[in-house]
Amino acid sequence: MPKKNEHIVTFTDKELRAMRAAGKSGSNWEKAALHPVPDGSDPDDAIDDGEIDWVLTEIPLPKTKTHASLRLDTDMLQWFRAQGRGYQTKINAILRSYYQQHTR
Repeated sequence: MPKKNEHIVTFTDKELRAMRAAGKSGSNWEKAALHPVPDGSDPDDAIDDGEIDWVLTEIPLPKTKTHASLRLDTDMLQWFRAQGRGYQTKINAILRSYYQQHTR
């Protein structure tokens, strides 16, 4: 039996397997796989100028990068490093977003 918490419905592994076997999973992954991932070129895919969740944000980056020595506040760098692998990529994505906002 599904458990419901607001809009989130959870199923056990056994229930999911039974639903899949009966053709009632509700998800058409083949159809979903045919849709392109939004790249931001469509204005309808744009994010709000409001608060941005940087942890979940992925911005396409240029293929070439340049090595640079950069001095950052210790507490800020520690916070990014605590995010785990890819913290430098996140810093770069945030700087790129700032750059794009100010060069329009």
